[in-house]
Amino acid sequence: MPIRRPARDYRLVHIYAIIFIDVIVGSAVGPILPEFVKGLQRPQLWLAVGTALFLGMQLFSAPLLGKLSDGYGRRPIFIISAVGTFLADCLLLPVRVGYYFANRISDGTTNGMYATVRSAITDISPKESLFKNLGIEGAIISLGFVIGPAASGLLLTTFDVVQGSQARVVAIMAVSLSGLNMVLSWLLRETHPNPPGRSDASVETAALKTELVQALNVHTLWTRLLAKDRQYNGLKKLVMMQLALTLSTGYYFYFVTFVSFGALQMDAKGISYFFMYFGALSVVISYVFYTYIADRINQRRGIFWLALLGVPILGGYGLVGTSMVWLYVLVTIDCLTFSLIQGLIEGLMAQLTTDEDRGEIFGTNQALQGVASFVTTLVFGGLSLLDLRLPFVWFAACLSVVAWLAWERHYIPGTQMRQ
Repeated sequence: MPIRRPARDYRLVHIYAIIFIDVIVGSAVGPILPEFVKGLQRPQLWLAVGTALFLGMQLFSAPLLGKLSDGYGRRPIFIISAVGTFLADCLLLPVRVGYYFANRISDGTTNGMYATVRSAITDISPKESLFKNLGIEGAIISLGFVIGPAASGLLLTTFDVVQGSQARVVAIMAVSLSGLNMVLSWLLRETHPNPPGRSDASVETAALKTELVQALNVHTLWTRLLAKDRQYNGLKKLVMMQLALTLSTGYYFYFVTFVSFGALQMDAKGISYFFMYFGALSVVISYVFYTYIADRINQRRGIFWLALLGVPILGGYGLVGTSMVWLYVLVTIDCLTFSLIQGLIEGLMAQLTTDEDRGEIFGTNQALQGVASFVTTLVFGGLSLLDLRLPFVWFAACLSVVAWLAWERHYIPGTQMRQ
């Protein structure tokens, strides 16, 4: 008798589509953001401030949205976040520095939805497919980083948009795409196993206020993590690795500043083409890695080696000078090493969650990542005032901490690596 395979859950494809468009919107506006601050003194500092606002807002929004998704379901959070992103993109239509900061605050708040995204994917993923499905999420995000800058570059090139009008034209495209995502989010079927609104799953208003206050207290967030670590042994170590990784991947946000105002002096089109290559290569490598390799290796040992090999690559970015060749060589090795770590950590973390607290755990983790993102943005913003190359020393040092934590997780003096 033939084995009957379970029917494919098309909600997974639907979630991937929402993620894909959301990342396209975010990456499409990246190359035009220098336009909003170029008239200010020390524009690299103001770009860093905007990035800090964008990332720091996740400190309270991620755990709050995660808690709401546990109580009322994932779908309402997708809808709220899509509407928030649409309104945030509308703020970019007047190309004014004040609206830029307002956009960073608004868009950063709704960006807390990614705790809910990972919860939704974990909800409907069989255990044997968890690494693959979360890895594909990472590949989708990478693909969005290709299509976003590609769409911006194609739009600006096809219509031969003059430099003074480029920001507004790209902002109009972002508003249109975020409008499409509102429709897709509305059509999404719920993934949470407990129907929204059930008395045992609902969240009281007082509880939400408490959650918000706790989210703004880093000590409270850490205390909650320690409590969860007692329940799920090893969770704290994974979160610490992810925080160190977040400190190092601050270079994603710094890159636009570095290539715009540094020796390379790249314009919006050049930045778009660079991220097209970065994203295209990353999505291919990520798909192959998470589909055929990630489940067959010791994941924690893999994190160690990928981080260790990535340290000199991050340091090398600061030494490219005016050489586009070396920039592209380094980003190629980047895609083969530490760019793969994020999905491995998320897959290991997802295995330590349950239906009842998945959103809360991912939300707390993303909030702590918001703290790390805020800190790394302040650090690279300050270092860039001294020398635009110095932030890459910081990023490399943080990645070395990831390698140390991954090694320390397995190593006990006098013994071999644990499996």
